[in-house]
Amino acid sequence: MTMYTRRLTKNRIWLGLSMGAAAFGLLWLVLILGTLIWNGVAGLDVTVFTRMTPPPGGTGGLLNPIIGSLIMTVLAILIGTPVGVLAGTYMAEYGRYARLTFIVRFINDILLSAPSIIVGLFIYEIIVVPMGHFSGFAGAIALAVIVIPVVVRTTEDMLLLVPNTMREAAAALGSPRSFLIQRVIYRAARAGIITGILLAVARISGETAPLLFTALNNQFWNVNLNAPMPSLPVVIFQFALSPYEDWQRLAWTGALIITVAVLSLSILARALTAKGVER
Repeated sequence: MTMYTRRLTKNRIWLGLSMGAAAFGLLWLVLILGTLIWNGVAGLDVTVFTRMTPPPGGTGGLLNPIIGSLIMTVLAILIGTPVGVLAGTYMAEYGRYARLTFIVRFINDILLSAPSIIVGLFIYEIIVVPMGHFSGFAGAIALAVIVIPVVVRTTEDMLLLVPNTMREAAAALGSPRSFLIQRVIYRAARAGIITGILLAVARISGETAPLLFTALNNQFWNVNLNAPMPSLPVVIFQFALSPYEDWQRLAWTGALIITVAVLSLSILARALTAKGVER
């Protein structure tokens, strides 16, 4: 057997193993999505979006947890996005080689990989315990802590991809650094930054653990941020563990809603990334 034949044989073997591993992973993904769609669509109707969560044996929907999740998610993005963008801007534009940047980047990487339940426990200790009760505000803060490292990382990476020639050209015209960043750098990296924000929204959309320690849950309509607030992930968690078939059916439907929302955000983020690359 020649060396070429041996290499060709090895290549075919490893290619076959790689394709088999990919097919094995895709098989489980298809099974999970198929089960979710089969069980979720069965309970999907108009009442899911128009009625409150029902008592056991009653009829109802998921209106209050959907609204609660939207409120806390929007508030978390409004809190976490400015912090993340400004931190990423400092790391990429002002302190690119500063020691503080390396420290912040190291801490940011730890936060990116930290379990979300740790974030929930942290917010529970510093906000819920002093306040003496659970609240939607505490839940939004916990989600914002998860948003910040995602936005910091994507903002820094996108700004670093902007060619230095654009900075030099703007500086040659006498533009101050702040004006240069706002009018030139941000516009060039806009698609990437928005993509990072969308990915952060997708990340927090299905978080359950931090909300169990902060917002808890509420079976009734509530938009008061100073009181326990319902959320779709927590309702799915509680209904899925219940012995009632109607609650389990709503849990499947809620899981389908979250999956479709996250998938839509991921597709939109990829579309924006591709658009930014084409430009």
